[in-house]
Amino acid sequence: MADSAATQEFDVLILGGGSAGYSAALRAIQLGYTVGLIEKEKLGGTCLHTGCIPTKAYLHAAELAENAREGAKYGINSSLQSIDLAGVRTYKDGIVAGKHKGLQGLLKMKKVNVITGNGRLVSQDSIDVDGTVYKGKYIVLATGSESKTFGLEIGGRVLTSTEALNMEDLPKSAIVLGGGVIGVEFASVWKSFGVDVTIVEGLPSLVPNEDPAIIKNLERAFKKRGIKFNTGVFFEKVEQDANGVKVSLADGKTLEAEIVLVAVGRGPVTANLGYEEQGITIDRGFVITDERLHTGVGNIYAIGDIVPGLQLAHRGYQHGRFVAEEIAGKKPTIIEDINIPKVTYCEPEIASVGYSEPKAKEKFGADAIETTEYNLAGNGKSSILGTGGIIKMVRVKNGPIVGVHGIGGRIGEQIGEAQLIVNWEAYPEDVAQLIHAHPTQNEALGEAAMALAGAPLHG
Repeated sequence: MADSAATQEFDVLILGGGSAGYSAALRAIQLGYTVGLIEKEKLGGTCLHTGCIPTKAYLHAAELAENAREGAKYGINSSLQSIDLAGVRTYKDGIVAGKHKGLQGLLKMKKVNVITGNGRLVSQDSIDVDGTVYKGKYIVLATGSESKTFGLEIGGRVLTSTEALNMEDLPKSAIVLGGGVIGVEFASVWKSFGVDVTIVEGLPSLVPNEDPAIIKNLERAFKKRGIKFNTGVFFEKVEQDANGVKVSLADGKTLEAEIVLVAVGRGPVTANLGYEEQGITIDRGFVITDERLHTGVGNIYAIGDIVPGLQLAHRGYQHGRFVAEEIAGKKPTIIEDINIPKVTYCEPEIASVGYSEPKAKEKFGADAIETTEYNLAGNGKSSILGTGGIIKMVRVKNGPIVGVHGIGGRIGEQIGEAQLIVNWEAYPEDVAQLIHAHPTQNEALGEAAMALAGAPLHG
């Protein structure tokens, strides 16, 4: 770590060392600025320590468990003996520790001054860190998010994702409150590990922000896997005792299990950090900025999960780079949230970017939209992997593709081309001309584009 006491004035002073904060630091250093990066816990934030990376490690372990169980389907006589949760945790902890060490080394090598401690904004250009005041010509707020709890007391048999990643033993049964990204990922892992899982989602469907065709496919796949879900009714009460938990729903129904996971979303970390005292606008805990991420106060910017919108690590990275370039006068391009790629890593995986069919009709008019669905049953690689699902594309008539949505095993890996198609406003006719390697799941994007261009090859 750099000696923070030696330097107390920086060109750019960043509060928060998660995905958004550290990417802003690295880009600002590249652009020739001096940088102070304040972090109270561990560099890398939620994503690295209690979010993206550890959950995906668990999901990979879950995939291996399913593969062992299903080996006979492929002529491999494997069987699943048991899940060693301590071993899974050790594997997960090793991945996280390695990435954390790498990040610390990178920031040190790039000469980012890392300041460890609790920061609080005390003027338009100053942050107090445990009694020492640091100044920045530009201030970047990147304090991230935490699990929402809806007032439920966390402890014992009631967990958030943070506690769920550090459990000692697998429960026999679990109730997951929330059928969004975090809820369906944990439900998927636990089911693969042999846990009896029920999801409770107050909205009418699982993953309610996805395209209706994707939702239908996921719900069908979860039913087939034996994951139970209760949608359209909110929970009212959670009670626990020495033997288990009881969840009461608004319609009078009760559910019982060994543990409850509270996965009802994440809220911004902005309370008691001095933001409002400096005149920054806060709405429901979020920092309100203009479209260029400026708070309207002094030279103060806000990035990542504290800014309303998608709470994704890669949105944080993009915000961090954007703000560093904005400070440098480079006038970076704004990427709207709608065009940020999203992946949900349950089994089957979900990948989406751009407008869903209903949102596209709302935006461009119901008669101005055309869609196609390519079934992965026709894709050789998907059949080899033993997965099904669809690729759905949404276009404006005689215009570009404005949405790409997919569901199926490993389909998240196709989000790269999908986001290029949408962000570069490609027409189906353009994509149809490109050659997609065979046999890959990537071909499904080409097939969907050919169908949308009116010349399907295998459909």
